[in-house]
Amino acid sequence: QEQLVESGGGSVQAGGSLRLTCSASGFLFVSCGGTGWYRQAPGKERELVSIFNSNGETTYADSVKGRFTFSRDNDKNIQWLQMNNLKTEDTAVYYCMAVGCRGRNSWGQGVQVTVSS
Repeated sequence: QEQLVESGGGSVQAGGSLRLTCSASGFLFVSCGGTGWYRQAPGKERELVSIFNSNGETTYADSVKGRFTFSRDNDKNIQWLQMNNLKTEDTAVYYCMAVGCRGRNSWGQGVQVTVSS
C-alpha cells in the first residue's frame, strides 16, 4: 500500500529554519511523474510549494523562491523541504505528494508549520 509520512514540522520564530522530511513506502519516487510539497493555510486553498518532475526540474512557488530548497534521495526513497528565513505567512499545514506514480497519486497526512513574529 502506498504511503507518505511527513515529519519535521513545528513552531519557529520568523527568520528561523525547519526541514520537512517525507518517507515513501509501497512505491518508489523515481516511478512518479512528479513529487513535492503543497501547503494549506487556514481559510485558504491548498497551494503548490515545490515540485520535482521526471525531467529533473524543480519548480518553486514565487513566494518561497530563494528561501526553500527541495531535495530527494532516490536510494532512500525520501524527500526533504529545507525552509529558511521563514515568514509568518509560511504558517500552514504542509503536505508531501507524489503524482503520476504508475497511474496513482499519493498524499501524506500533513505536518503543521507555525511561524511566529
